[in-house]
Amino acid sequence: MKKKNIPFEFVYQLFALIIAIIIVHAFYVSVVRPSAAQVIEEQNLQAKADPDFVRERSVWVLIKDLEQEACFVLMFWALAIMGYKAVKIGGERRLLEVDLVPVAEGMRILPEDTREFARQVQALPEDRQKMLLPRALLGALRRFASTRNIQDVSNTTHTICESEAERLESELSMIRYISWAIPSIGFIGTVRGIGEALAQADKAVKGDIAGVTQSLGVAFNSTFIALLISIFLMFLVHQLQLVQERLVFDSENYCDEKVIRHLKAD
Repeated sequence: MKKKNIPFEFVYQLFALIIAIIIVHAFYVSVVRPSAAQVIEEQNLQAKADPDFVRERSVWVLIKDLEQEACFVLMFWALAIMGYKAVKIGGERRLLEVDLVPVAEGMRILPEDTREFARQVQALPEDRQKMLLPRALLGALRRFASTRNIQDVSNTTHTICESEAERLESELSMIRYISWAIPSIGFIGTVRGIGEALAQADKAVKGDIAGVTQSLGVAFNSTFIALLISIFLMFLVHQLQLVQERLVFDSENYCDEKVIRHLKAD
């Protein structure tokens, strides 16, 4: 019975989420919430002493609630996933600087020569052979050996690169989902804050508006922080997508320059 291996990327993402939860929650418990409580207490004392006192917006108060904590957990999780993908893309881009198919200028590759050039690509470590450029080169050389048609080789290379672009695009779906989920969590905080404020409307009618203002602060602060994080993440997602598209484009150009233009059919 064949043993199924758990993909490394799945394990990485799972542990990245767990570590993000632990670190962010520890920071909130030890720093954020005590600091926010101290700021609120000091402002309440100053407000009692001075009726004209205007409360300043403190960063600790802005981020102290559960919704903001959840948003920061998701942000660091998304950053960890994007970092992993950026490292992988960097490794693939370094292959573009290696002469995997050493062909001198003016030299021609015949169908009979493809096996020797393919061996040089297959001599790469197994993890590198799974990268886009070696797969595209091997596909091109094998296609030329079997069909002896240069147009077929070009079509094969384009198909491999196109399918890789679609795969990379689909792998961004988790990061896009996180970027969408963060504003949604912020809106949950908004609904919770407004609900708490409405529950204290009877106190506001009697002149005690402290509870209402605090609940409305929860509502607006959660949305504010969530939208800021979402804008930041979406910018990084678009940058990562641009790097991926450049990798696919440069890999296809590499195949054209290093292999296809040197091919010569009988």
